[in-house]
Amino acid sequence: MVLTQKETAALKDLQTQEQSCIEKYTRYSQEANDVVLRELFLELSKEEQRHYESLTQALNGSVPANIDCNDTKGRDYQPKATYTSGDNSTAKQEDCFLATDCIGTEKLVSSEYNSDVFIFGDTNIRKLLADIQIEEQNHAEMLWKYKTANGMA
Repeated sequence: MVLTQKETAALKDLQTQEQSCIEKYTRYSQEANDVVLRELFLELSKEEQRHYESLTQALNGSVPANIDCNDTKGRDYQPKATYTSGDNSTAKQEDCFLATDCIGTEKLVSSEYNSDVFIFGDTNIRKLLADIQIEEQNHAEMLWKYKTANGMA
């Protein structure tokens, strides 16, 4: 598979987004007060690392074989509540900020995949980008479910 200059640039831009997400989730896992949120951030960081590696493979001319556009992680995620709805502690407010910030990031990254998928002529790369976009949506859904379970939404 030979990529055009535009396709190569798009994949590199997406890698930059993924690297930013990896760093953000790693940092936020250290800043979060709630262990449930810390674990969620670490899980999401690992998934963003997988995305980065998949994009590297695409840049090198191949596409991972394990593409599943029917991922259900967001739907199936059921976080354990740590905070109550009446809790107005500083820890809860800080964790709410972190989760909300990451939802905004996931929205932006998901929209990049949604737009960039149309740059590519190769069906397998389009499927890869569509799969990653669904996973980014799932990340936002998981964060939203965390907020909802903890009376932050």
